[in-house]
Amino acid sequence: MDAHGPFCPGIDPHAALLDAWGLPDTVDGLERFALTCVEAFGGQVACVKPQSAFFERFGSRGVAVLERTLEGLRDAGTLTLFDAKRGDIGTTMGGYAQAYLSDDSPLRADAVTVSPYLGYGSLRPALDLAAATGRGVFVLALTSNPEGPSVQHAVLDGRTVAASVVAGAAADNAAARGAGGLGSVGLVVGATIGAAAHDLGLDLAGSAAPLLAPGLGAQGGTPEGLREAFGDALPQVLGNSSREVLGAGPDVAALRAAARRSAEDLAAVVGVRRG
Repeated sequence: MDAHGPFCPGIDPHAALLDAWGLPDTVDGLERFALTCVEAFGGQVACVKPQSAFFERFGSRGVAVLERTLEGLRDAGTLTLFDAKRGDIGTTMGGYAQAYLSDDSPLRADAVTVSPYLGYGSLRPALDLAAATGRGVFVLALTSNPEGPSVQHAVLDGRTVAASVVAGAAADNAAARGAGGLGSVGLVVGATIGAAAHDLGLDLAGSAAPLLAPGLGAQGGTPEGLREAFGDALPQVLGNSSREVLGAGPDVAALRAAARRSAEDLAAVVGVRRG
């Protein structure tokens, strides 16, 4: 984020974007789309977030393209955040952790998104393996979809579900990170939540969590709107946009320029966190 700005473009090869790029909705079109993004973003941005669903929909051949995408970004020295939103219990959660966070998996990434709604403690296999391999997780905390508040704003034992998730990440980060800096347990907090984090009393700044903020651009989020959503936690924000930046394709130079503009716009609002 210091070197490239606090921005994470997505790789979301859904059918409408493939069509907009003049590509067929096939594995061949998927591969051309994904590897064009690797060429455009590799070495140019802080992080890249491939969305698993748009590769999985093509079955094993699509997953093979995903493996090549992750490998290409690794070769470029660019961090990867695998957007899988996995959540389960026991050995099943352990299996997901091995798939995305172990050193020998072809699907390994630098971090993975996970869902805590079987209880924050159910994520322990992923949290522990990420810590052991030097990777990270981003835990869904406060999302901007209209269905989210029915779960995330619900109150149990005097605090909201979202607050309990933030507290879990804060405790893990405090135990592992030592003095200064951010921890390796991040949180997903939507860029379009408005004042919800403040209204719910979430201590995002005190969590020492990197904060993935999806929803910029086509979904209505703006760099300016991040001030209301994150307040004192702004220096922890890693903004994410997919459709708006990807709409600049398929030209590699145009994609790269769109990502750089987004990073510069965010840096002007978020600033840079040091120490």
